[in-house]
Amino acid sequence: MNQNETQWDKLLKIKTTGRDDSHSDQYRNPYEPTPYMVLERLANSGLIRKNNTLIDYGTGKGRVCFYLSYQTRCKTIGVEYDERIYKGAADNKEVSVSASRTEFVLCSAENYEVPSEVDRCYFFNPFSVEILQSVLARIYESYYENPRDILLFFYYPSEEYISILMTQEQLIFYDEINTSDLFPGEDNREKILIFQVI
Repeated sequence: MNQNETQWDKLLKIKTTGRDDSHSDQYRNPYEPTPYMVLERLANSGLIRKNNTLIDYGTGKGRVCFYLSYQTRCKTIGVEYDERIYKGAADNKEVSVSASRTEFVLCSAENYEVPSEVDRCYFFNPFSVEILQSVLARIYESYYENPRDILLFFYYPSEEYISILMTQEQLIFYDEINTSDLFPGEDNREKILIFQVI
């Protein structure tokens, strides 16, 4: 693990490193936090600002929420279905420097009703395409009730995710943030794909 990972955890007063696949199955992927270098690039994109509210689906121990609310001053909501991992996020919230702009919800993503102020959504392959489709339906529902500029961020997207996203009538491809230079080797999945709800 590189120094950057532990330094940011220390600065934010949280514990989010490590991987946990104790509750993963064919529908839900293991807990694995997004590298801070990737989040740094996302924060610097200018696409998330203090007037935005971001949902992190499959938030795990809350790294995306704590980091982005600290760096961009946005509000964040972390949605997590695994009670044990959710407890890690709740414990982090007790002590984190950016806790006031962060909240966590213990709920499965497909059952979570998207609040009307949410206009940014983040995904790091948290679940299967079946669940993704249910989640997208929830996002569209919220959008139709309160039309607004909604951007969806997909880090390290799988082929299955990309093919689903490209066929959604309610989405258009917005932009891409390349992250491949942050890691050794040539990995064409190393990027954040951004889609806009229309």
